[in-house]
Amino acid sequence: MPETAIQTYHGSYLMPSLEHATVSDAMHPGILSCEPDSTAAEVAQLMATHHVHCVAVVGISHEKPECFVWGIISDLDLVAAGIRDEREATARDLARQPVITVEPNLPLREAGEAMLTHHVSHLVVTDVKAGRPVGILSTLDVAGVLAWGEA
Repeated sequence: MPETAIQTYHGSYLMPSLEHATVSDAMHPGILSCEPDSTAAEVAQLMATHHVHCVAVVGISHEKPECFVWGIISDLDLVAAGIRDEREATARDLARQPVITVEPNLPLREAGEAMLTHHVSHLVVTDVKAGRPVGILSTLDVAGVLAWGEA
């Protein structure tokens, strides 16, 4: 049987437990984004190149002017566009997940509850003072804390 090497999550064994973790402990800093007029193919290239499951659509939101991310395209949104012959769709058309924002100092458990409540797999992490996006928190990031957080 081949030997399997387990690569630890970016926090490894030094990560706090779920009870003590905050969003900043688990999130991916930075945000991969595209313009609203990007094509489905361009979004797919971004996801595939960077091995991510979502891309943020950036621009000034009409509903929340303080939020510069007004849409999230998940990998499932992209798959749906591909198999339903919506390949000509733009990022504006594909962004089906609502944008739910959290602050870095929010307890991770509360962020997880927000994911469950809103049925989303990604949250946009925003800077408390500037309101600008500083990262993404995914369900896999939460799983990393469950796997590697201090017991």
